[in-house]
Amino acid sequence: METVAIPAVKLGSGVGTMPCIGMGTAVYPFVENAEITKSAVLEAIRLGYRHFDTASLYLSEKALGQAIADALRNGLIKSRDELFITSKLWCTDAHPHLVLPALQKSLRNLQLEYLDLYLIHWPMSVKPGEITVPVEKDNLLPMDLRSVWEAMEECQSLGLTKAVGVSNFSCKKLELLLTTAKVKPAVNQVEMNPLLRQNKLREFCERRDINICAYSPLGAKGTLWGDNQVMECQVLKEIARIRGKTLAQVCLRWVYEQKVSVLVKSFSKERLKENLGIFDWALSEEDKQKINQLPQYRSVSGASVGLIAENGPYQCVEELFDEDV
Repeated sequence: METVAIPAVKLGSGVGTMPCIGMGTAVYPFVENAEITKSAVLEAIRLGYRHFDTASLYLSEKALGQAIADALRNGLIKSRDELFITSKLWCTDAHPHLVLPALQKSLRNLQLEYLDLYLIHWPMSVKPGEITVPVEKDNLLPMDLRSVWEAMEECQSLGLTKAVGVSNFSCKKLELLLTTAKVKPAVNQVEMNPLLRQNKLREFCERRDINICAYSPLGAKGTLWGDNQVMECQVLKEIARIRGKTLAQVCLRWVYEQKVSVLVKSFSKERLKENLGIFDWALSEEDKQKINQLPQYRSVSGASVGLIAENGPYQCVEELFDEDV
């Protein structure tokens, strides 16, 4: 089977590189589905994927760890160092004294000695305890960002993760973090696709040498919060028809041309293979102009997972994302 060589982007803070395309392992509802996840990850490794994204919330860490162990045992990869593994700190553990134990638990689940990237999943905390989705609104808390980030920095200094970063952070929240951070976040993982181009956030992060990693590049259909606006977009369908590509490939190529890494989420062998077919062609200037005129739309608002509440730290979507588009 032919393996695709995936380009990589250089991360800030001198912590190495990250593959431009990675495989996400979140499937809602979040349940442990070890055999299906493990099989899909092994197939992705055979195809050339080297970045795998998980989180304590997703309940996929153990299956990913089993797949990595099998890949090493079967010679699909020679060393764990060939892989780039990302996991995330869920809100129930976003408290200074719980950050290190949460990472250590993730490493046990993954059967790894270190992560390549560890992210704060959302810019808020939840009362410690069992993870529930949607989040109980009475359990929402403002995050002690300075102290939580100090604990993330400690994880990096201990060698338990090569890099630290954030997810779903706006310009304003990144600015606040940067006022006290000793280590800059290497990555901000956010929703990004042709209908949510994140121009303001991308410009902000580029100036500060923070990489963007895009999730939901095809929209968020089939998730707790999703719909199908991206995949039903007539402009994108027409571009795909003219280019002789799939609509998914048009979306992924667009993200790639923004010099942004991207996470794809499919357990289908054919789709996994299709998603890698974006490196030997380019969008035309006309294509890009059409995409830049599309209305902006946020699929992942945080509201449906219970992160917006009248008595919570964010009472509306605009407060959570600070109106960044």
